[in-house]
Amino acid sequence: MKWLILILGILSNASASVLIKVAMTTKDTPIQLSNPLSIISNIPLVAGVGLYGIAFVLYALALTYLPLNIAHPILTSGSIALVGIASVLFFGESLSMINIAGIILIILGVTALTVS
Repeated sequence: MKWLILILGILSNASASVLIKVAMTTKDTPIQLSNPLSIISNIPLVAGVGLYGIAFVLYALALTYLPLNIAHPILTSGSIALVGIASVLFFGESLSMINIAGIILIILGVTALTVS
């Protein structure tokens, strides 16, 4: 159960980042600080912020079952990896070989930290 909570936290965190990218790049409902309604009427932005809140709650819940030195690196590295993949799939962004190597090294590093 503790790992499911952490995985859901990773998915919520990465999904929030993707939705906020969508919100900030859409031309349909641009964000204008002079118009607060443009912020709350931007559904991807509101959903992204909501998912960040859910990710926070899931992370806090995961901390009741897992040590901080395990939960935090896993949440962070999992989100980094998923956002990297999502940026390629949904936004056509590119990952160079050095970026891919960096993601792999992060995951290997977190794996090394969590091995008991």
